[in-house]
Amino acid sequence: MTLPLIAILRGITPAETPAIGQALVAAGITRIEVPLNSPSPLDSIRALARMRGDGLLIGAGTVLSAGEVEAVADAGGRLIVSPNCDPEVIAATKKRGLQSWPGIFTPTEAFIALKAGADGLKLFPGSMAGPGGLAAMRAILPSGTMVYAVGGAGPDNFKAWLDAGADGFGIGSALYKPGMGADEVTQRAQRIVSAYRMALL
Repeated sequence: MTLPLIAILRGITPAETPAIGQALVAAGITRIEVPLNSPSPLDSIRALARMRGDGLLIGAGTVLSAGEVEAVADAGGRLIVSPNCDPEVIAATKKRGLQSWPGIFTPTEAFIALKAGADGLKLFPGSMAGPGGLAAMRAILPSGTMVYAVGGAGPDNFKAWLDAGADGFGIGSALYKPGMGADEVTQRAQRIVSAYRMALL
């Protein structure tokens, strides 16, 4: 089963990437993004894209332009995540056959993203919208719209977010911080996966 959790490895370096990537996959997290404001992010994406595993989806976060989409695609990434809703970025993503997950915060942005062809929506920052904000938005979003909560969503409140209609989560500093070793990432990933599965009960 592929878990709806995206690991956000902000600040990771290419040298760290293989060990951290393997630690995440071993714990059950097979969706990984490297934000483009990390050191040499395309090199890290290339390293992750060489990994093998069922349901593995590698890509980039903080993608702000069509040119960056092209660079990520050329590096082997298949997932494009942005903090904002930019129809040009979404169009470029779909043109290359990649998954598009733009950041949205309002119903207007959500519908713009969906009309542009987004595969799913990144509710960001989740801490500002809260589960209540997502629940209200769910009332007007088309059936089947995938929404991941990012920023302020984690093991302590997975249940509240799921009850509000979240389909999944992007997890950043609760999972990885620059310089963190694979052993610690393994422990954090295992706790997060366990908390998510408990929240489903």
